[in-house]
Amino acid sequence: MKPAARVQAAVELLDLVIDGAKTEGAPADRLISGYFRDRRYAGSKDRRAVRELVYRAIRHCGEVPENGRAAILALAREDDAIAPLFDGSSHGPAPVLDGEPVAQDGLAPHWLEAALAGSGVEGETAAAMLGRAALDIRVNSLKADRDGIDLPDKGEPLEAPHGLRFPAGTRVEQWEAYRTGMIEVQDHGSQLACLAANARAGETVIDLCAGAGGKTLGLAASMKNQGELVACDTDRGRLSKLQPRAERAGAGLIHQRLLNPKWEIETLDDYLKRADLVLVDAPCSGTGTWRRKPEAKWRLTPERLDRFSALQDRLLDVAAKLTRPNGRIAFVTCSLLDAEGSDRVAAFLDRHGSWSAERPDLPCGRERGEGTRLDPFHDGTDGFFIAILRSS
Repeated sequence: MKPAARVQAAVELLDLVIDGAKTEGAPADRLISGYFRDRRYAGSKDRRAVRELVYRAIRHCGEVPENGRAAILALAREDDAIAPLFDGSSHGPAPVLDGEPVAQDGLAPHWLEAALAGSGVEGETAAAMLGRAALDIRVNSLKADRDGIDLPDKGEPLEAPHGLRFPAGTRVEQWEAYRTGMIEVQDHGSQLACLAANARAGETVIDLCAGAGGKTLGLAASMKNQGELVACDTDRGRLSKLQPRAERAGAGLIHQRLLNPKWEIETLDDYLKRADLVLVDAPCSGTGTWRRKPEAKWRLTPERLDRFSALQDRLLDVAAKLTRPNGRIAFVTCSLLDAEGSDRVAAFLDRHGSWSAERPDLPCGRERGEGTRLDPFHDGTDGFFIAILRSS
């Protein structure tokens, strides 16, 4: 592909990404994969160049652009090499017209920038949300030790006791240690969330929103494969991915429960007031994951944020019914918005007067309300809010 053709491909892909953001359709990475699956003529260098251009444009634009051309034209204001490629050549973009729409620069839509600023996220902290993430792994302590594991690359030890960091794009999935379950890909912040939960051997632990089980496997390792660990989710597809991962990791204590939304207690009635720990890794806006999914900033609306907050409240109330006296809830969201963090904890404590909050015991992070916040700028992690709630 010629440079102009790469720009046109980026324009077409951005049209798909923008439409997906407006309609809650497929995420950008899936759209890009599908686009090139239908265009086998594009070589690996072409695919990388187009992907890079798409993500640069997404990171550069604040408000949702009118279309892909407007997004690339916004990027052209800071990259002099782009504008000449709108030359009308074969397979390239048409020439720029006078008065043609150009997207706005910025971190995110104006309302969301204001919400982040109101949550203490601005300046360098905000800018780091759209940086590039490294690749972190967790050494599975059920099978290996971080100091003794033999990997093709050494990696940078992280503050989490089993964490190692590698450059983005490191193909750890091809390593023998990955195939045999000695390592798992997991962001440092996610590992720290498991550390804060402090699951112990012999406990009864419920992962209420397990998804594909990344944190579930971290909890299993903390429990040394001793006790009872129940992985729950309302999405059968996500939950189905856990079993092969658990077998590979040697985590034999995990049981699964498929939940019906709003009927979680009916499915878990045999665990009422029995759990030592309930992890509520709640569905959220994902503002803390923009380094990996920058188009998420275009998918969020005030109404969706309100729905996430209401869901988080409901899941915390479910967790409270499952927790034994003197048990605990670990509340985690990958968000930097107070509406999905400190505000939810404050609301929970107002509803449940016999509960109290405990500061998570972590080697990094900053206090935010009754919890701890991690962010890319200060901690080099995805953005997380973590709180520990204790029943009387």
